[in-house]
Amino acid sequence: MFEVQPFTAYFPRANIHKLLSPDLLHQVIKGTFKDHLVAWVVEYLEAQPNGKSLVAEMDRRIAACPPFPGLRHFPEGRGFKQWTGDDSKALMKVFLPSIVGLVPDAMVKAVSAFTEFCYLVRWSQIDELVLQRLDKCIAEFHTHRQIFINLGICDHFCLPCQHSLIHYCLLIQQFGAPNGLCSSITESKHIKAVKQPWRCSNRNNPLSQMLLTNQRMDKVAAFCVAVAEHNTQTAARSTSPAVPLQAPEFDNGGWNHDGVESEDAPMLTCKGEVWLPRRAGMLGGLFLLSDQKLTSFSPENTVSHYPRSLAQLSAKLNLPLEEHIRCFLYDQQNLDAEVMGMHVDLDSCPTVNPSLRIKVFHSVFALYHAPSDLSGIGGMHREYIRATPVWQGGAPRYDCAYVTGKGMPDDEGFRALHIAQVRLFLSFRYDDGDRERLYECTFVRWFNDFGAVPCDVTNMWRVQPQYDNRQHRLCGVIHIDSILRSAHLIGVYGHSSLPREFHFSNTLTAFRLYYVNKYADYHSYEVAW
Repeated sequence: MFEVQPFTAYFPRANIHKLLSPDLLHQVIKGTFKDHLVAWVVEYLEAQPNGKSLVAEMDRRIAACPPFPGLRHFPEGRGFKQWTGDDSKALMKVFLPSIVGLVPDAMVKAVSAFTEFCYLVRWSQIDELVLQRLDKCIAEFHTHRQIFINLGICDHFCLPCQHSLIHYCLLIQQFGAPNGLCSSITESKHIKAVKQPWRCSNRNNPLSQMLLTNQRMDKVAAFCVAVAEHNTQTAARSTSPAVPLQAPEFDNGGWNHDGVESEDAPMLTCKGEVWLPRRAGMLGGLFLLSDQKLTSFSPENTVSHYPRSLAQLSAKLNLPLEEHIRCFLYDQQNLDAEVMGMHVDLDSCPTVNPSLRIKVFHSVFALYHAPSDLSGIGGMHREYIRATPVWQGGAPRYDCAYVTGKGMPDDEGFRALHIAQVRLFLSFRYDDGDRERLYECTFVRWFNDFGAVPCDVTNMWRVQPQYDNRQHRLCGVIHIDSILRSAHLIGVYGHSSLPREFHFSNTLTAFRLYYVNKYADYHSYEVAW
């Protein structure tokens, strides 16, 4: 057998992998992942004696993923006819845990190594250490993908999309991080510049109407920028805060074209060092450095139907809030203590009045630096963390979050973070004898790590619900400043099957073990590696 080379092999400028910059969307996401790996896994499952039930089980696992800001929900799994780039990227975020136990471990390791590669090349800053990790991921992917040939699923790997992966390290050194070169940037404008203006037309000779709509939208957006700049300069000379204008958006009913909550999308633009929100009155005049984060309540989001006193609120929610608030106050007043408040005698903790006034919130927003994700100028990103008994008129939603303060000071990644599920956001004022202070905090349920290293098959960290000596869920009250951002957990399904009627709102209480989904977005991967 002779290696076949194209007739352009000796042309001086005909090597496509040296001529073009890397393209994440078509080479990696839609090419290798969706057209190859996903198709091969489905083909393997369908070839089994109970193939249809295995594919249905995989789809139920994908549909069982709990909600997460910006994450698309697949109510029917991955079985739909027309795929887009956004569909493929959304499936990549939840695909790996859904196939564990259904396919051989070598297949899972191949998908894991490839997914690691995809997220590494998306980093906004890539150094030599990252390039070495890329080479390692490619080597592991090439090793484990051999199982697809061994099982007769494919005949060879002479596929241009997969071959392009070995050129990425050199192309990154030549062209820069693919995050700034991905063709998703231009394709995403197809929605705003073509589809939405077409929907605003009367469908009769729509081209001229679409062009006029785009022209007017550009002018209005430029006017908003000019007025926002004027307001910023005026606010610097006055005591009243600047109120930025928002460029008009097409009416989408509160959802974007992917079925993802619009308010979870980043809504910040930047002028100098002042972050100007696209919604008036939400963070006007806020100064943030690139490495800072902010977790805060919105005063207008106070929930009014809850009792205002501590005793009545505890009785209504059936939660020992007084005990946990006392432990929380002990931690706040003894920051250097070697023992946390939950482990000291309750009599040693500050006392609180049962009539202490409590304000309850159903959400907070976290603002942090995430340049690898879709974000505002300068890389700032905002997301909501929710704890509500009724979400969009249906089931409850209690999100999970990364909490700082674990491990040693020099620990990095997930080793420096806890996982907690938020159950209630609250604020109160407490006089500690020195002065009255405002405390903004949250009531959480804790998870603890399962093992000291990630799973050797998926390379994902695992956590399990944490219990106290009475076998009750371990709970506590923490300050919202200790929350880094939201976290996404996916159940470890193993070899068991999900009931057909299983609803994703029950996922965070139905399993004994969970994967920490570092692939929920690119910032999560940078945080929980």
